[in-house]
Amino acid sequence: MTIQKQLFLLLSCLIVSSCDLIDYHPYDVRISGETNVNAHNIEKIEKNCKDKTTIRFVTMGDSQRWYDETLDFVNHLNKREDIDFVIHGGDMSDFGVTNEFIWQRDIMNKLKVPYVALIGNHDCIGTGEETYRAIFGEPNFAFIAGRVKFVGLNTNAIEYDYSRPIPDFEFLTNQIQDRKEEFDKTVISMHIRPFCGEFNNNVAHVFQRYVTEFPGIQFCTAAHEHRLFEENLFEDGIMYYMSDSMKKRCYYLFTITPDGYEREAIYY
Repeated sequence: MTIQKQLFLLLSCLIVSSCDLIDYHPYDVRISGETNVNAHNIEKIEKNCKDKTTIRFVTMGDSQRWYDETLDFVNHLNKREDIDFVIHGGDMSDFGVTNEFIWQRDIMNKLKVPYVALIGNHDCIGTGEETYRAIFGEPNFAFIAGRVKFVGLNTNAIEYDYSRPIPDFEFLTNQIQDRKEEFDKTVISMHIRPFCGEFNNNVAHVFQRYVTEFPGIQFCTAAHEHRLFEENLFEDGIMYYMSDSMKKRCYYLFTITPDGYEREAIYY
């Protein structure tokens, strides 16, 4: 065998053996594993909750730095038998890096119950929105559990320099009417609440006018501020419940019944 052939074979072996060692750019949106997670889980939620008169669900959020705590949350919740679904309030990633979304998705996928994930402001950094869309779907979405409509919103106006319609009032208008005969109550969830600095507060009161138009509005949920608190933000009787970060190892448990709703902050 000639020297040239030996060198060619050696180089070929090196190239083949190193293929698995290639590390793509952290913002390169190459997704391994499940995509379109929200749509898949919404289908499960609607099927599982059909005709139910009592809906019990969890809200949590801001898991971006706390992988062990989020895994503990999943393991804790999997011991319960009374939860219909989970709403992740956003900020799965810290820097919008593709692998952050994949790692968080893989942890949340261990839940025995379906979940949906909102988009947070950290999730919009770099190519984060593109990654979120690839893994979870559209940043604005809605579904019906029992006869309760759940509306998930992108409210991260600051990440777009207020150059896009966020929150999207056209989407809200459509959701007030869409499938109207199928729901009597509404819950609206977002990452950033009105009057928080990163919300587009020029339209905060307009936003609340849309909220009040939804049939049987129960309450709104948010995350983002890394503290657990609740407030009647507009003094109109509609409560906003803000989840803490996973660092604090806690979540909200909501139960909606024909007579109203209850909420409980649970530490694990």
